[in-house]
Amino acid sequence: MELLPLGFFEWAESSFLGYIGKTYGGIYATLGQSVHLISLAVLGGAVLVSDFRLLGWVLRDVPSEVVAEQAHKWFKIALFTIIASGVFMAAAIAIKLYYNAAYWAKMYALIAGVLFVFLVRRPLLGGDHSQINPWVLKLVAVASILVWVSVAATGRWIGFS
Repeated sequence: MELLPLGFFEWAESSFLGYIGKTYGGIYATLGQSVHLISLAVLGGAVLVSDFRLLGWVLRDVPSEVVAEQAHKWFKIALFTIIASGVFMAAAIAIKLYYNAAYWAKMYALIAGVLFVFLVRRPLLGGDHSQINPWVLKLVAVASILVWVSVAATGRWIGFS
């Protein structure tokens, strides 16, 4: 089940962003793909450093609240940039993406990841971590890693389909 109708994708591909992406390959590669990939690396780093800290694997001398808060700031910046660059890249090949099952899998995984971060992870980790059962912290970290690996894997899958 698609989130948006085919008409939206037809409009996107014929829009100014779609035109730029299709007509100017250098802009598409530079602004779209490279910015998208760098932002993915920042988001992945923010997720991993925070989750690895919750697991007690890194930065043990820094309070987990500090690591989670700082990582979340970078997460939000990276997420915004990923979405903006993703919209730009998708506009150039919107109709092709509409028929790509891997694209839809990534969109659903991305929605699940964003919902997990803002509805589960942030509310839970917003306070004093010493008041939270350590096993709950570890479970949240493992769940977070699994969700974001799913987003990355389905995103990579688009290139193979």
